[in-house]
Amino acid sequence: MIDLHSHILPGVDDGAKDLEESMQLAREAVKQGITKIIATPHHRNGSYYNSKDEILKAVERVNEELFLENIQLEVYPGQETRIYGEMVHDIEQGELLSLNNDHKYIFVELPSNHVPRYTNQLLFELQLNGLKPIIVHPERNQELTEHPEALYELVKNGALTQVTAASVVGKFGKKIQKFTNQLIEHHQTHFVASDVHHVTRRGFHLKEAYEYIDQEFGSNWRDLLFKNPQRLIEGKMIHYEEPQRIKRKKIFGIF
Repeated sequence: MIDLHSHILPGVDDGAKDLEESMQLAREAVKQGITKIIATPHHRNGSYYNSKDEILKAVERVNEELFLENIQLEVYPGQETRIYGEMVHDIEQGELLSLNNDHKYIFVELPSNHVPRYTNQLLFELQLNGLKPIIVHPERNQELTEHPEALYELVKNGALTQVTAASVVGKFGKKIQKFTNQLIEHHQTHFVASDVHHVTRRGFHLKEAYEYIDQEFGSNWRDLLFKNPQRLIEGKMIHYEEPQRIKRKKIFGIF
């Protein structure tokens, strides 16, 4: 398995606090069947700032330690950037980091309670710049849960999305799980990833999530979501179905 979203780098955000904890996460990843993982530390979210150069150095350090400890896991560079208006400019300046540093796919994190008014335009500009934006954990955004039509429009206009494995299996509650299921059912998500922060408190759940998707939506949909991370790592176009509108206008619940 390939995990596209993790906080495995030591001491850079609210994930692994030090190199020892990074190795604990790595061992747990291998135990779960994960062979490749993208490190995506928070960037510009109000609490953490992790530039491209800093992340590349940290990934190199972690991979060296994995080799020394004979842990069969490859870590790739990435970044979880909170959306802001100057993203395209900062990509051109070399500050922002695409997934696997190949200028094809980039994570975009929305605030937890709303969608900025400039989001659609910014995601369009990213695509004009040759980058496919991937909205991370949209199922945990309050505005999108209440107004799913907004996410449908973003996906219809070319954005991709990644849901969290823990959301798929209900670790964030039934309401978030229900919305996550709707995103899968209506072809509005393209990746499942762990967003792992800690071995126990916010773990992987990736294998469990794929098993759940296989059971609830069938092997074809499970295989599509399972194979897309490999296609991303290789810089290929990912596979997806035409998005469908979620007919229910509002999903009640505060989380």
